[in-house]
Amino acid sequence: MTASDSRRGMVLVVVLWTIALCSALAMAASVSFRGFVDIAAVDKDRVQTDALLTAGLEVAAGLATDWAKKPLLDRETTVDLSTGHVRAQVNDEGGRIDVGKAPADLLAQLLRSVGAPQAQANAVAQAVVNWRNLLATKAMGSSRAPRHQSNDGFFTDVDQIAVVPGMRPEWVAAIRPLTTVFGEETVNPLTAPAGVIASFPGVDRDRVAAFLAARRSEPNNAARLASMLGPAQRFVAAKPQHVASVRLVATLDGGYAAAAKAVIVLLPHDRQPYHILLWTPLPSPAAL
Repeated sequence: MTASDSRRGMVLVVVLWTIALCSALAMAASVSFRGFVDIAAVDKDRVQTDALLTAGLEVAAGLATDWAKKPLLDRETTVDLSTGHVRAQVNDEGGRIDVGKAPADLLAQLLRSVGAPQAQANAVAQAVVNWRNLLATKAMGSSRAPRHQSNDGFFTDVDQIAVVPGMRPEWVAAIRPLTTVFGEETVNPLTAPAGVIASFPGVDRDRVAAFLAARRSEPNNAARLASMLGPAQRFVAAKPQHVASVRLVATLDGGYAAAAKAVIVLLPHDRQPYHILLWTPLPSPAAL
């Protein structure tokens, strides 16, 4: 092989390597561009669902301000926009048992209703009361933010009771739908879920059924509903519904969906009619 042939061979190898490198770079650029387009599409979907969720929250807040005519118990609405629709379900937080304020005997019966043995339920309920009293004592004299805005002095989330001595994770999970940290010492009988009514001491299945039937026929008759609970009526009181939970599910026309849960406080005489106390994106847009 002559020197000229050797040089031509080297040039050919370099050319082939250059072509291969350019092909690889082109392929990588194509993949990157497709990835960028996919990311941009996902971001666009997220922006649009966020807009739908915001629109749903606005409508839900308006629905909540009408609570005097119809109590906030599974109030639902659907908003249709050009990009998709959002469904909202509104409930009064006052219809749930407040773990930061409820008396020990109500907390004990609540725990018994989800399977806790009586002795353990009584002990844990008293431990909850002792725990929150300790938190309140630590917070006395503090200039920090009030309840719902600080971790010092009060429960700010139902799951915080998991740290109370004797509390079991399965009990926390079971009582989560029936409890709140945005309620009062008593429960609103106009908006309490059936599971809350069933957890009251001395309220059996027949009494729960009669109570629910009466509430369907007279949803605003608080006095009658309270009287139907017998001795357990000391745990209830109908009060203005100022704090509401809102569950939102937004779905785009293309099928992309997102969900969130909010807790809002209603301020009917304020320049801003409501404030958001809590906003939690949900991992999956489960149906309402």
